[in-house]
Amino acid sequence: MNLNVIRGLLGAGIVVICLIIGAGILAEQPSETGNGTGMQVFTTASDLAAYLDSMPQENGYVTGFTDGMVGNSRFAAQEVAVDSAMPPVPGMAPRASGSGAGEYSSTNVQVVGVDEADFIKNDGKYIYLVSGNRLVIVDAYPPLGAGIVSDTPLPDTPSNLFLSGDRLAVFSTARETAFNHPEGSAAPVPSTRDVTHVYVYDVSDRKHPEIIRDLTVSGRYSDGRMKGDDIFLFTRESLSRYGDYLQMPEVRDGDTLIAQPPVSVLDMPGYSWQFTTVTSVDIQDGTVTDAESFLLGYGTTLYASVDNIYIAYEWQPYSRGGWDGFTGAPADAREQSVVHRFSVKRGDISYEATGTFPGTLLNQFSLDEYNGNLRVATTINDWTRDTRVQYNNVYVLDPDLGITGRLEYIAPDERIYAARFIGDRLYLVTFKQIDPFFVIDLSEPTLPAVLGELKLPGYSDYLHPYDATHIIGIGKETVANEWGGFTTGGLKMTLFDVADVNHPVEVDTVEIGLPGTDSEALHDHKAFLFDASRGILVLPVHEIVKVPVTGKSYDAHSTKYWQGAYVYGLTPETGFVLKGTVTHNADSQSGYYWGSPDSVLRSLYIDDVLYTVSRTKLVISGLEHPEMVYGTISLPSIGERYGGGPWPVPGVMVE
Repeated sequence: MNLNVIRGLLGAGIVVICLIIGAGILAEQPSETGNGTGMQVFTTASDLAAYLDSMPQENGYVTGFTDGMVGNSRFAAQEVAVDSAMPPVPGMAPRASGSGAGEYSSTNVQVVGVDEADFIKNDGKYIYLVSGNRLVIVDAYPPLGAGIVSDTPLPDTPSNLFLSGDRLAVFSTARETAFNHPEGSAAPVPSTRDVTHVYVYDVSDRKHPEIIRDLTVSGRYSDGRMKGDDIFLFTRESLSRYGDYLQMPEVRDGDTLIAQPPVSVLDMPGYSWQFTTVTSVDIQDGTVTDAESFLLGYGTTLYASVDNIYIAYEWQPYSRGGWDGFTGAPADAREQSVVHRFSVKRGDISYEATGTFPGTLLNQFSLDEYNGNLRVATTINDWTRDTRVQYNNVYVLDPDLGITGRLEYIAPDERIYAARFIGDRLYLVTFKQIDPFFVIDLSEPTLPAVLGELKLPGYSDYLHPYDATHIIGIGKETVANEWGGFTTGGLKMTLFDVADVNHPVEVDTVEIGLPGTDSEALHDHKAFLFDASRGILVLPVHEIVKVPVTGKSYDAHSTKYWQGAYVYGLTPETGFVLKGTVTHNADSQSGYYWGSPDSVLRSLYIDDVLYTVSRTKLVISGLEHPEMVYGTISLPSIGERYGGGPWPVPGVMVE
């Protein structure tokens, strides 16, 4: 239910206590799904607890309840990912015009118009980032004279943020202790729970950010998406209770409780349930538009298109009989996934449908919405009575999330390493010893089919569109060994030409470093910077290189370690052309490890200036000539704080 009416009351200064009346103010009764299952809605803790107690406990079913102190993390939430359809022009990084530069990069997302939360944003003039426990705003452009203009302490454990004009929203997770009064208890019972704060700032005066709203949503921060000015916050919380007392999700504005969203539960057996709460917030004034809470499985994959949110998770349909009654799958085919669709419109969140499909998802790129259909790529990794079974599938689901098209048993004995849906095509990488790069046709949703395949050494962990006929892959090189297996080599980038869909070819490839070389972009797509119009690709790299040892009577070498970013020019005609590198630590022998404070985590550009960011500093250099360093800005680092030292003095430009 929309809370726009409440905004006028808030603007008039009327106390929002009226929102507390009736815990169901934000709820709508969900509709039945196309396969006959629906959502049951619970507005009281006692009713929900009674329902969960009635669920069968055999065959691996568990409720996720924990007795004793509320907030037990027995079923800890895993990180979720949100994904959506591809940009109309694949590979083109979104950009806009601002008061600073004419052109600038933005967060690497999959859907134009659906922003993804990250710890850094920019508007072509200023860079905004969460650094340690600080909100840092950098006057970044022009580069000469750039420096930190404000350094604001942030409470608790901040993570990501969103930016819209002069408004900034920062997410921070905290642990709260409260005293509750369970029914039948003579004394208050202390309980703890994780909550997520949404701090909305007015940054029209960048030197003095002003907080205009402090919202609190129960559960740990999972992820966030933003469409226009509508933020969608996703939080997760394990079910916990003390005796008959069950803590329900809630939303607060400051110290005022403004909503206790009813909990919707899918009418099907579940296991290891936890609360998933979706809260929509208007970033301009910080008001809550809607809040919906659902009891879902853990290990969630979250995907957001322009019109819908999809939440998927693994589900094991145990059955006493030979066939599971819900999916129609054999009882020993345990690897299944459940997906729920929620429509989003002007901040309103409405449950629409539920479906299932065989296999499990790799990550957010395994899901995609196109022309109203949901396409998914999965891997089956299971055991029969006699042997282990592994293969890959592609399914097309209609708006009611019923399977209408399927392509199964792709690449037996291999698993999916990367997937990218672009229009009516799917580009899929599987791997065991050789990397088959598949081109799959989805133009006829009921009849998906493999169009072409290219086998080559190595594998890709991430695929990114260059244009309509070229795909970039980044991953690792591999070399066959004498035992019939393979050895992982250095970091590998490949440009694929898919103009002839039946015969994809490798245009160019480059390998960086020795085995052990890695990139943040292999684990987080937001670390990958690419702009096809400029032909620029920037990749953070942790590199291991061989160094000859002199003065020996025999050939010898040692290794050295380097961290920084590689900057390439890239066109189909030239392939990968190294323009230069940027490092945040000139001493290549020190401080090398995954997560080192000097590791480059993000890069962005403003006009012809490149900005690379680590936990300790922001390095400003030339986009076309990275060796031209304009200067370095020191950043407050959480590591320095934990080390016992004072927060660093805000960085000053070094020319």
